[in-house]
Amino acid sequence: MKKASEYREKTIDELRQEEQLLRKELFNLRFQQVTGEIENPLRIRYVRKDIARVLTVIN
Repeated sequence: MKKASEYREKTIDELRQEEQLLRKELFNLRFQQVTGEIENPLRIRYVRKDIARVLTVIN
């Protein structure tokens, strides 16, 4: 989990790339949750909040 100040240091392109990576990770975590293979279910919450932080900084 990163802080918003870390995201503010990045360019818009880097932020969009970070958002894509986080969304892929979220998809994989959801898939693991359905199959019962997830190691840390709280990671889903952290990834969702990181996506929100990135989108906030972009706006």
